[in-house]
Amino acid sequence: MTCVCGTGESLETCCGPYLAKQGWPKTAEALMRARYAAYAQGNIDFVLDSHHPSTSDSVDRTSTETWSKNAEWLGLEILATEFGGENDEAGMVEFLARYKIKGVVIPHRERAQFEKKDGKWYFVDGKEVSAPTVRHESPPTGRNDRCPCGSGKKFKKCCGKAA
Repeated sequence: MTCVCGTGESLETCCGPYLAKQGWPKTAEALMRARYAAYAQGNIDFVLDSHHPSTSDSVDRTSTETWSKNAEWLGLEILATEFGGENDEAGMVEFLARYKIKGVVIPHRERAQFEKKDGKWYFVDGKEVSAPTVRHESPPTGRNDRCPCGSGKKFKKCCGKAA
């Protein structure tokens, strides 16, 4: 079975050992991937264990577990990392996690902060990040322009009716 964290590796060689408490991630990114896998599998113990001791009391186990189990986890994409390697003491991982609740796909983009304590990486805090603004290269379709759907009609008589 392929690991849900997005590396393409099997669960047994990727996040599985961490979730089964048979080792600990050696980098901030590996911990982020394991935390995503834990959410996807409903392994709230790992989510709580991987929280930094200084912030772990701010986690509500019941709501975290409810969210984890009610969501359909669709994928994780690591967008950027800063530090967080085996020899670092702190790091940041920016990621995009997609999940679905009640049929609605929700993209969650966050910059997560990680710190090492006693040689182990922990999640400290995260800040949600807005997606970059999308700019369209072409001018908007005018009312009297041909409809971009290819019908041959004017935009105002075709797809523009709904707008």
